[in-house]
Amino acid sequence: MKTRALAIFVISAFVLAVVFFSLPINIFDGQIHVVDPPQDYVVNTPLSLSYFIGLGYEEGHMANVESFNLTTKGWVMAFVFIFGFPALLAYRIYLKTVKAADKD
Repeated sequence: MKTRALAIFVISAFVLAVVFFSLPINIFDGQIHVVDPPQDYVVNTPLSLSYFIGLGYEEGHMANVESFNLTTKGWVMAFVFIFGFPALLAYRIYLKTVKAADKD
């Protein structure tokens, strides 16, 4: 019973991580630190996790960008999407198998 739920959790977390790290889906709150010669400033914008491994952006667009990072809210969103939803799915499957085993 636990093995099936654990397998569902691991597989779904892996699939979601691959999707979020390979496709440029800009849904995670982040900040971009831009340095122009007369000034430097921070832009709050949605970011994709794929940016952190070098996918999904043009090199020319990063000319004046010093760094980019996720905010606390962005990190929480990434954790919930990658681990929270698979945990809920695995828990539902676990409860379903426990209920079915109790009926037998």
